Amino acid sequence: MLRSLDIRDMLIIDRLDLGFQPGLNVLTGETGAGKSILLDSLGFVLGWRGRAELVRAGAEQGEVVAVFDLPEGHAAHAILEEAGLPGGEELFLRRVNGRDGRKTAWVNDRRCSGEVLRRLSETLIELHGQHDDRGLLNPRGHRDLLDEFGRLEGLRSDTRSAWAGVSKARKALSAAEEALAAARAEEDFLRHAVGELDQLDPQPGEEADLDSRRRLMQGAEKVRETVTLAHNALSQGAESAMGDALRWLESATEGTEGRLDGTLAALERSMNELAEAVDGAERCLEALDFNPHELEQVEERLFAIRALARKHGQAPDELGAFADDLRQKLAALDAGEGNIDALRKAVSAAEATYEATAAKLRAARTEAAQRLDVAVSEELAPLKMERAVFTTQVSEAEAGPDGTETVAFTVATNPGAPAGPLAKIASGGELSRFLLALKVCLSAGTTGITMIFDEIDRGVGGATADAVGRRLAALSEGGQVLVVTHSPQVAAIGAHHWRVAKRVENDQTLSEVTPLSEGERVDEIARMISGDSITDEARAAARSLLG
Repeated sequence: MLRSLDIRDMLIIDRLDLGFQPGLNVLTGETGAGKSILLDSLGFVLGWRGRAELVRAGAEQGEVVAVFDLPEGHAAHAILEEAGLPGGEELFLRRVNGRDGRKTAWVNDRRCSGEVLRRLSETLIELHGQHDDRGLLNPRGHRDLLDEFGRLEGLRSDTRSAWAGVSKARKALSAAEEALAAARAEEDFLRHAVGELDQLDPQPGEEADLDSRRRLMQGAEKVRETVTLAHNALSQGAESAMGDALRWLESATEGTEGRLDGTLAALERSMNELAEAVDGAERCLEALDFNPHELEQVEERLFAIRALARKHGQAPDELGAFADDLRQKLAALDAGEGNIDALRKAVSAAEATYEATAAKLRAARTEAAQRLDVAVSEELAPLKMERAVFTTQVSEAEAGPDGTETVAFTVATNPGAPAGPLAKIASGGELSRFLLALKVCLSAGTTGITMIFDEIDRGVGGATADAVGRRLAALSEGGQVLVVTHSPQVAAIGAHHWRVAKRVENDQTLSEVTPLSEGERVDEIARMISGDSITDEARAAARSLLG
């Protein structure tokens, strides 16, 4: 419920503090007094798109603050939580419009975007008039309104889920068919490539291992030549010379009186060390010994792996994974028709589920349409349109997430007259009453929303205007309705009454809104009856209307 609306420096309003009440609130005043400015200001703080120039002449900025009561379970709580904004039993909306056109908004003293305001507004306010913006005149919104009336949200959700299943199954089938077609186009390549890869069977890390072995073998051949030269020098030259020296020295020991003992001992040690050196060289040669054909085999496989990697544009270590991918494509190709058949069956099953669910929704919509027609007809009678015929047309349409039908509200203003869209068939006054009757029926179960009717009683008068007022009063029971009206009959039925008027101050035209006492209501309604000159007869008529 809208509890208060404070406006500063907006258009011709300098300062205005309004406190609204539950029930039927009426605003009256002469044309141009500023009633529409109130709605523009409310729309501004709610984030609605409206006039570009809102700041009052001479002011630096305009500001609007709206306070709403939020009962537990109100839909606005979920939006606040999603946006990370503080909640509570009260909702404070504040929005400022600078002279430069820059707009800034706050929700419960926290900065927010205009989009958050608009989302909140959908749970707080409904505005209705001859140019209804909620969709009562727009056929594209009629299906949603019928579903809301029939409380078909569950069936509609089931239908959307079933349609999502159909879309998913069709997408999977389409992707499989495209993959199969692509695989068939490269079948010869796949089989040849897999054959090559299977025959070679490259392993991860094998290319690096082969390269290392090749380098070792290439280096070992040169090293072996050098070690062989050294071995020959040790075993054939040095060993023979040292042996000769030892024999010569031994033959000369008898005449040297022990002077060669040290020399002989050293020579014997040297020959032992030389023998160890020769043995080490032999062991090295044995280690460096390899089959010359092994190098050829290593190089042949190494070059084969590298050539295959270049051919397929892969790194050598990725050839195994590449082969697995090609094998999967071949497997998909070989099993393709079987997979396609299974996916086609899945599509058929999803479509059958959707058709069954959509049929339930269609039947429920047809039944709800009949109930809505009866309900609207019952509301039209008190509005002096008992001969009018309201029909909810449910027509077949292309299948989609929201079902297989379209919905359109049509009217025939007199029996036998052709039916057609609301906006084209009904006159201004008739249209207002049709919208009111529809609103009364579609608002069943709606709680927590303030409904605003902007001159919805235009074009009607007398007993019909009284009937309009009584329907508005009934609609406000347990809730809140704001009505901008020029009808004295409607104004008299209001539970709370405000008068909007102009005043001139310091050569500036300003708008003011005044809550009216019982006596002031008599004069205001009398003015609405007789014009500027209020007569005693007009006051008597006003008292009669006020009851």
